Amino acid sequence: MSRTKTSVVRHKRHKKVLNLTKGFRGTNSRLYKRAKEALLHAGQYAYVGRKLRKRDMRRLWIMRITAAIKQVNENLNYSRFIKGLKAAKIELNRKMLSEIAVKDFDTFKEIVAKVQK
Repeated sequence: MSRTKTSVVRHKRHKKVLNLTKGFRGTNSRLYKRAKEALLHAGQYAYVGRKLRKRDMRRLWIMRITAAIKQVNENLNYSRFIKGLKAAKIELNRKMLSEIAVKDFDTFKEIVAKVQK
């Protein structure tokens, strides 16, 4: 059996990692071992960040809805509004409600009026 050398494969692997870590600070973009560790950590942070983004967006939508409700009616709060939506069988999610509140406030006022009945 012939002897295999890893030089080409190893060079390719190192080059791939170093290209992915371009823009990292210090030796994290220049030394293979440090770059590989930095890339693994970056991947973990990116994974967590994708989960956090969903949470943050939901919080933003809720804040927008709350602010819009306060402009329409001082006595109504967010939780009563959501309960009223379910009772009135209006199936709009928070994302759409916040978009309506920001872009088409008159429609949002109509929704709040239906919820109050």
